[in-house]
Amino acid sequence: MAARITLYSRPGCHLCDDARVVIERVCAELGERYEEVDIDADEELQRRYGEEVPVTFVDGRQHDFWRVDESRLRAALTV
Repeated sequence: MAARITLYSRPGCHLCDDARVVIERVCAELGERYEEVDIDADEELQRRYGEEVPVTFVDGRQHDFWRVDESRLRAALTV
C-alpha cells in the first residue's frame, strides 16, 4: 500500500516532531501510511519549503504547513 501522506520536515524541528505525532496517530487509527522526507537532503526542497516546515501533502496535494490539524487530516483521508 502506497503512502497517502508525505511529511516534509527537517531534523531538530519541534513543529515537525509535533506533526509527526499527529500523523502517526491518525495513520494508526485509519490504517494509512506516511512517508517522511528530510528537506535538508535536497537543495530544491530546502528552497521550496525551508521556512514552512513541516509541510504535509495528502494524495499529492499540499494539505498543511507549520501545524497539522488532526480533524482536517482525518477528514482528508476519509474522502
